[in-house]
Amino acid sequence: MKALIITDELFEDSELFVPKESLEKAGIQVDIATPEKGHKFHGKHGGTLIADLTLRDVDAADYGLLVIPGGKAPESLRRDQHALRIAKDFFKADKPVAAICHGPQVLVSARLLGGRRATCYKSVAQELKDNGALYEDSGVVVDDKLVTSREPGDLPDFVREMLKVAQG
Repeated sequence: MKALIITDELFEDSELFVPKESLEKAGIQVDIATPEKGHKFHGKHGGTLIADLTLRDVDAADYGLLVIPGGKAPESLRRDQHALRIAKDFFKADKPVAAICHGPQVLVSARLLGGRRATCYKSVAQELKDNGALYEDSGVVVDDKLVTSREPGDLPDFVREMLKVAQG
């Protein structure tokens, strides 16, 4: 199985690197997709990465899990039609999706959270509610194959549940 992480500039470092390392330790190959390939992307706290592929080139059929870290990256991803298409393709194929912090904003913009249980960073909670999500202020919320968490402090629970859902 392969996992896909989508992100952009100013991602929350720990919310990208901790899930990535945990997936790799579990034997899952991880690709990172961003709006541009070959460009160095920066985390909010100094981490850097170079994407494996562009969002435009992603075929959801190649992956078994989608991960959307938070930080400021989701604000630009939610305006990227390729990022929205990727999220919709994962939901349509009933594949696991894990989003943390501001990550659920991408799912809101793709109109995928209506009637779904979810959590997010506190400043995004009202947006989730306004878009039909059944918001829960919990460290991790699992709704079928959707895993959401609030913030970096929730990473242990987020990673545990993400791995459970990914490994079926």
